[in-house]
Amino acid sequence: MELPLTIDELRSMLERCNLAKPGPWRSLYEGRDVSSGSDCISTPAGSIDLAGTTRADQDFIANAREDLPRLIVEVARLKGWTL
Repeated sequence: MELPLTIDELRSMLERCNLAKPGPWRSLYEGRDVSSGSDCISTPAGSIDLAGTTRADQDFIANAREDLPRLIVEVARLKGWTL
């Protein structure tokens, strides 16, 4: 059984988000989003190549850049924690 999430864990998650390249991130998949080039995640700071990922993997990773910080702030708000 996993222990409940702690404020320190939540702060660590938010720190990892803040250290990542800034968003928004966009999943670009050959044949779906682009007609030439490699599959990648496009960021304002450049692209991240993800060889061997599925479309679902790549979409999840790209969306996590915006989803996770919002989720972390909401969890903290619901628990009454200040990050």
